[in-house]
Amino acid sequence: MMTENRGSTGKEVFARRESRVRSYSRKYEIVFEEARGTLVWDGDGREYMDFLAGAGSLNYGHNDPDMAEALVAHIRRGGIAQGLDLFTRPKMEFLETFEGLVLEPRSMDYRIQFTGPTGTNAVEAALKLARKATGRRNVIAFTNGFHGVSQGALAATGNRDNRMGGITVSLPDVTRLPYDGYLGGSVDTSELLERVLSDPSSGVDAPAAILLETVQGEGGLNVASRPWLRRVAAIAKAHGALLIVDDIQAGVGRTGSFFSFEGMGVTPDLVTLSKSISGFGLPMSLLLIKPEFDVWKPGEHNGTFRGNAHAFVTARVALEKFWGDRSFQHEIERSSALVGERLARIARLVPGATVKGRGMMQGIDVRDGDVAAEICRRSADRRLIIESAGPKDEVIKILAPLTTSEQILNRGLDILEESAAAGLHAVA
Repeated sequence: MMTENRGSTGKEVFARRESRVRSYSRKYEIVFEEARGTLVWDGDGREYMDFLAGAGSLNYGHNDPDMAEALVAHIRRGGIAQGLDLFTRPKMEFLETFEGLVLEPRSMDYRIQFTGPTGTNAVEAALKLARKATGRRNVIAFTNGFHGVSQGALAATGNRDNRMGGITVSLPDVTRLPYDGYLGGSVDTSELLERVLSDPSSGVDAPAAILLETVQGEGGLNVASRPWLRRVAAIAKAHGALLIVDDIQAGVGRTGSFFSFEGMGVTPDLVTLSKSISGFGLPMSLLLIKPEFDVWKPGEHNGTFRGNAHAFVTARVALEKFWGDRSFQHEIERSSALVGERLARIARLVPGATVKGRGMMQGIDVRDGDVAAEICRRSADRRLIIESAGPKDEVIKILAPLTTSEQILNRGLDILEESAAAGLHAVA
């Protein structure tokens, strides 16, 4: 018999039936029911501030009214929901809007491949295409990178727990090198990249691709500098490798501009997008391909749910609403400055702590996973939803929706500040 669940009542079914693999719900044992913007509510009407935003899949917040209206209207009139890779009006309108509002204003020329529904599917497609286009197998990835947990993407992911957990097969054909700053500020790790690719005795095979994030989200908000990125891009070109930028979490406005690499002086050969590209939290992933590398044969890489028309509808509205002029980007810049200033003040409470990240993808490195966990726990008790990142979960990460008001940003950061002060006292 079905029962009506309210608040925490009835949540025993999750422990009874859902796989042990679940993670976020272990920190937030709450049955959420409603959401709007940056706020979510449980069945008892308790309000929470969501500074996790679906791990960056809700850059425009929950249930944007214009996207919701367009989606409901599409469903009510019997608009197509699933089209494989057939031509559909929602896909046509999305492509035209993406071309007009994203590609053409940035003088970018990319083909768009619709991959399976999640980010790891886009990474898998990128790696497979790079290997096909170059005839090579090796891929250069970087320390602390995170690219997904399906087998090919997982091979390029740095975190040991991700790579070894439950894996009983080898994860081959990836060479991992130090990311920008990994060996300290005085060491330019791109010089090591150039050295091993230029030396025929380095033991590093010529790569099909160099895969990187400009800001490493799960890896701890490590930021690649403009000079480093430009050198890596030049090295990739000189050695016949494709440059792949994984913009799944850092893209779609999260770092301030639509793409995280804008203003960096690089144009990747392949770009992966997912998370917030649908605008509404609906499954959707893209691979952007420079035309000369679009060497797929028909049907050579596919997926049943690459034709999610509902996601095309909301993605088009998101682009039209937020990227039709520069005012939204200016709002992100103002919010980013506020977050940076507040985090710097909070970091001063924690000995040795530093602020990391860029744009609305910032956080505090408290150097200790236990301290970070205690601060996050106390924040959760005060109804602020946040997460930690980094190799030891030592970085408290803020991923509030880009549309979050100044008032709510300050309310949430007030809670984080109070939790930091109390958490330090508790673990001292």
